[in-house]
Amino acid sequence: MRLMKRLVTWLAGLAAVLVLVLAVGGYLLLRAFVEPDEAAFGNVRDEASVAGLSGDHFTAADEAYFAGMDKGLLLPPAPGQDYPAEIREVATVTGLPPEEVRKAAIRGQNAWIVWTGGNDRFWDFAAGNTVGSFDLLKTVSSHPSQYYGRDNRFRWLGLINEPCFTRPTGPDDPHFGLWLDQRDGNCPADPFADAAKYAGVAAGARGKTQPVGSYYGEPTGVVGLRLFPNPDFDAAARARWDPVRYYTDPDYYNDRNLVRPYRVGMSCAFCHVGPNPINPPKNPEAPRWDELTSNPGAQYFWVERIFFWNTRPRGAPGQPAPNEANFLFQLFHTNPPGALDTSLVSSDYMNNPRTMNAVYEVGARLGIAAQQGIEQLQGGEKDNRQFQDYPQTSAFAGLYDAAEGRVASMRVLKDGADSVGALGALNRVYLNIGLFSEEWLLHFRPFLGGQKISPIRIADAQKNSAYWQATEKMTPDMAIFFLVTARADRLADAPGGAARLAARDPAGVARGREVFAETCAACHSSRQPQPPAESGVDQGICAGGGSGPHYRECWDRYRSWTLSDDYKARMRALAAQPDFIAGNYFSTERRVPIDVLGTNACSALATNGLRGDIWDNFTSDSYKSLPPPGPVTVQHPVSGAASSFQPLGSGRGYLRPASLVSLWSSAPYLLNNSVGYDGGYAAAYKAGAPESCPAADVHDPDLPCVENRLYQFDKSIRQMLWPETRRKDHLTTEPVPGYIYRLSAPACLMVPKGFAPAAIRDNARLLSRVAPWLVTPDGSVRIGPFPKDFPINALVNTQLLPDNDQPDMLAHLLRMAKASPKLLGAVRELGGRCTPAELADPAVQADAERILRETGLVDTLVGLSKCPDYVVNKGHEFGADLAPADKEALISFLMEL
Repeated sequence: MRLMKRLVTWLAGLAAVLVLVLAVGGYLLLRAFVEPDEAAFGNVRDEASVAGLSGDHFTAADEAYFAGMDKGLLLPPAPGQDYPAEIREVATVTGLPPEEVRKAAIRGQNAWIVWTGGNDRFWDFAAGNTVGSFDLLKTVSSHPSQYYGRDNRFRWLGLINEPCFTRPTGPDDPHFGLWLDQRDGNCPADPFADAAKYAGVAAGARGKTQPVGSYYGEPTGVVGLRLFPNPDFDAAARARWDPVRYYTDPDYYNDRNLVRPYRVGMSCAFCHVGPNPINPPKNPEAPRWDELTSNPGAQYFWVERIFFWNTRPRGAPGQPAPNEANFLFQLFHTNPPGALDTSLVSSDYMNNPRTMNAVYEVGARLGIAAQQGIEQLQGGEKDNRQFQDYPQTSAFAGLYDAAEGRVASMRVLKDGADSVGALGALNRVYLNIGLFSEEWLLHFRPFLGGQKISPIRIADAQKNSAYWQATEKMTPDMAIFFLVTARADRLADAPGGAARLAARDPAGVARGREVFAETCAACHSSRQPQPPAESGVDQGICAGGGSGPHYRECWDRYRSWTLSDDYKARMRALAAQPDFIAGNYFSTERRVPIDVLGTNACSALATNGLRGDIWDNFTSDSYKSLPPPGPVTVQHPVSGAASSFQPLGSGRGYLRPASLVSLWSSAPYLLNNSVGYDGGYAAAYKAGAPESCPAADVHDPDLPCVENRLYQFDKSIRQMLWPETRRKDHLTTEPVPGYIYRLSAPACLMVPKGFAPAAIRDNARLLSRVAPWLVTPDGSVRIGPFPKDFPINALVNTQLLPDNDQPDMLAHLLRMAKASPKLLGAVRELGGRCTPAELADPAVQADAERILRETGLVDTLVGLSKCPDYVVNKGHEFGADLAPADKEALISFLMEL
């Protein structure tokens, strides 16, 4: 008996040792999977450097090709005429002659619109690593098999057709049979495609089976996308290339190893150039340059249709649109037009669609920075270029104290993370759209996550990337460009706008100014009264805005003062001044705690700018030292039950107030365009808008004209001020204060066989027998179906890895491991029933709903969520308690901003 007990004890001990060995071994394997290859950091060069080039090779383009854009401010003055007031103003500030200001602004405009910084390499990588959904070479095509092309590219995709092009009528033989837009013979040649003046980078097949071309590429017919010869398109790739199958054969184009003859590069213009609000295009599919502008953001940009190149409208009522059954498509469908999750590639494990930033009143914004935008820099943060490094911007040298490492910074990203100076913010954008992808992609696992994120160092880019070196030299001119051109688009200057404003009741407008001063100006005016000494605002530990570990105390001081009668009286007097609107940025840029705002918390919890994360070098030490906000209320996506959630600090938990400049033209509202947007697929962005536009001969609610913009303004601002009228979610047991991103149809996670791992493709028959709920006989991967109305963010907000300031990785991985059996069991029960017939079968839908209930899958996912806040259009209820007459007065005033 004693021997038996010893044996049992020994076996138990052996089992414990084996479990420990397996746990440690599994942990080490996971560590090997999640840890980056740090030995490679700083030891790779970009294609241009490998080709023996430096940043000096890439001269800034000086042609005034786009000068008709941006209100024509960069056109040369007519004989006998002076330069525009905007150029003369910047000349006075910078000390440069007006003509030098104009030339610098032209170089900056060109960089914004055509400079891609070698990121065609990254976007070609993306085409091979997004399971067949994304392909910019298809986006710029007009093949008959596609729903969209030159004739409806704006209406369907929200992209801007470049003037001087026509729709192709057949394959373009010089471009390997692609159906690309054709240059209008009546237009001059694109000057940036001049390979003699702007000699490109000889790499791989370029210069052999391919021409080298220009480092600005060729125009594609789409503003912001440029065409480059693919250096991988060698003789073997050319022999395999079939342009017919590229457009028509899924087995051919859904091959991650397919080498296309061209790579497509992306400039900033792709996400920022849009129809001019005060001179809207007569035909948005054929705009003129003077009908376009560079700074309002791509307000009509449909992410779901661009990142899924083969989308089309629904057919008969009740029939899903193609790709609606794909969960990845549904994820992109959560992005309202004009909004995009900029952390999509370097994933932070949260779905955060945010508006493409408008760039207005940069001069006023720099003034805010000098007063209360002071940030402390240290380490790699100091490697950012500053204004005094360049002669054209040296007049702004006072914004940076190199000895103390203090910078007066604009806060560009929604969470106020860009905080190292204006030039650093501009340079970071180029990295985020793929510049120096050779290094950038070493620091995270793109799209999927699951690898520990580490910082890309500016010093490494300065050493190893000729494209980065060139970009640093171009961004000062871009700053001049925006100082000149990024001015407010006033309704008074738009067709019919002055009459609309004149029709308002003057007494109502005057009262609206008072309401604005009392209710909105504390966050939404750059013109502020001087705080009294006894308020403690911007004094002592709060000097320069107080950004850093004491910021919440500083914010509370400021907020307390703005609620006082003294502040309101001073602000009313200021707002009553005739010049109150002129030069006002209509934002303070003070970071507002998310518990005060009450909006969806996820954007405030973005982590790419935290210490040790990808944008570490582009966020200040002050930002990284911010204290936590207060707790916020979140709602369960099934029960609707409210609970308290405490965000962490270290940069998380704050949002900068949006600028209200040109508010009349920029609806829908909130940082994610969720207020005023009603969802849906076909023309939903302007659903219900007037059918005609004063400047148009056609009836189309999607036209970006004044009448439609004012309709959307009125609809959206009323939802802001009357929160009870916002779109609501009716699927939770208890009511919730808004809507939740949900599947519009049953959907599966799908990976075509050409994008599945080789181990799955090579063993597809065996795996389809062992795991038919995961692998199909042809080697495709299918997970699902997730039923209609499944809360999308419950899955995609799952935090695969802890943040860098959550050091206990083992505990996090064990928590994930503990949940894995339940997750795997639910996936197995769902069964991979993803054929069109199965997805359309009500019995399959009902069974999937049963499985979710019985397995508790949603509850498990909520427990693993990085941001369990699912209601996207709640909060910002300032002004909701105003009297109806005061709300109407406020709306009347806001129209003229």
